[in-house]
Amino acid sequence: MSTQPRTTPTDAALLLDNQLCFALYSASLAMTKLYKPLLAELGLTYPQYLVMLVLWEQDDVTVSKLGERLFLDSGTLTPLLKRMEAADLLRRTRSAQDERRVHVTLTATGRTLKTRAAQVPACVIRATHHAIPELMALTQKVQALRDQLAA
Repeated sequence: MSTQPRTTPTDAALLLDNQLCFALYSASLAMTKLYKPLLAELGLTYPQYLVMLVLWEQDDVTVSKLGERLFLDSGTLTPLLKRMEAADLLRRTRSAQDERRVHVTLTATGRTLKTRAAQVPACVIRATHHAIPELMALTQKVQALRDQLAA
């Protein structure tokens, strides 16, 4: 006679390894750990890197647009931008037409950093041991999930 407890569907639903949230969370931790030394060479934190990616894609964006792109509120974004401005990576300027709008633009230092940062994606791709099409498909699925959850 077995002394093992029977596993019910409720038990299976509560197993840590069956949790999508934990898979995403632990993958995010592993990804951040991978990026940390790569970004340290650039003098950036991961959130700063994300800001730079947006600005390298489109310079001169408003703080609100930056927040929308990064899914960050102004309370999180403002101190981050202040530190980046102190490091001479970007400038924040109030709009002449509407003082409530603050524009963020790259400095020469911030633009130059793009060349050094170009090697980061290749390092990350190598570390995943996956082909680029697989990674693109995974990225699209995670983005779709994010968008669905935000809706």
